Amino acid sequence: MNIDIPEGKDAIGYVWGEMVPGIGPAASTFAMSVYAHTTLGLREFEAARLRVAQINGCAFCLDWRTERDGEKVEEEFADAVTNWRTTDAFDDRTRLAAEYAERYTLDHHGLDEDFWTRMTARYSQLEIVELSMCLGSWLAFGRLNHVLGLDTMCLLPGH
Repeated sequence: MNIDIPEGKDAIGYVWGEMVPGIGPAASTFAMSVYAHTTLGLREFEAARLRVAQINGCAFCLDWRTERDGEKVEEEFADAVTNWRTTDAFDDRTRLAAEYAERYTLDHHGLDEDFWTRMTARYSQLEIVELSMCLGSWLAFGRLNHVLGLDTMCLLPGH
């Protein structure tokens, strides 16, 4: 842990709520909104989320699996995300979501015309904006939790 937490305080609640009350709760609301309001399919959502988690190294994010209507991705899904270029477990949209996540996270300046041609052939503009906002949330908050040492203590509300 890279932040001092007062005795008896929940680390996540303290850092995200009490330390910066004008920012933390708003950030938490945004972070939860990508789960509550997404229109993206579960597999493409999880491919993008897990790829960001793999790059960020956030322990909690790597272990987390989004659940929708009682369904989660299969156990082997994380390995498929690691191998998104060659896996046969992904359709075009899921593969593209993993690619976008990686490139958004590691080389956003390298998102070239070829990429955008492929992206706009598979995703609507609304879906691209939504996925981009999801990626921004996961990149920022996964890194924040990992850098501050919170990722081993992180629990999403209701879980």
